[in-house]
Amino acid sequence: MSATTTGTADDGDNGGMAAHDEVDRIVDAWERERPDLDFAPLQVLSRVGRLARHLDRARRTAFAASALESWEFDVLSALRRAGTPYQLSPKSLLQQTLVSSGTMTNRIDRLVERGLVERRTDPNDGRGILVTMTPAGQFRVDAAISRLLGAEAELLENLSVANQQRLAELLRKLSLDFD
Repeated sequence: MSATTTGTADDGDNGGMAAHDEVDRIVDAWERERPDLDFAPLQVLSRVGRLARHLDRARRTAFAASALESWEFDVLSALRRAGTPYQLSPKSLLQQTLVSSGTMTNRIDRLVERGLVERRTDPNDGRGILVTMTPAGQFRVDAAISRLLGAEAELLENLSVANQQRLAELLRKLSLDFD
């Protein structure tokens, strides 16, 4: 018997009734066709994948409303999180955004062209460069993060605060080995 038909939802947010989604239908069909396999991983990871697509769509919309691409948000948000004066070395930026140095150089060049960051000489090392966010960059990233948080809250609105915290803990536990 499939995991989707053996229990009820323990969320408390839906009156205790088990809800079925597209993943349930896919898993049920696979279990019927291949009863010799354990489809438990699909129950979790197919949902994570589907949610990731919804999140990606919400992020693209939030960033576009602030006239930013996703990669621009990544760089600007790393600078914003650094705190005043909102500057980091290119090496720190590439470590935080997990891209190659060539990609980061290209991204910085494009952000400089848009007036969202500036390159400055590192006062502690005349050979080093610091990337500093401009006021225009700060305005854009602040608007984007506000929109993003609103969109993400909408994606989670069917879960209670306690269940959101529980889900966050479970996902943190799962992702620790990957970070």
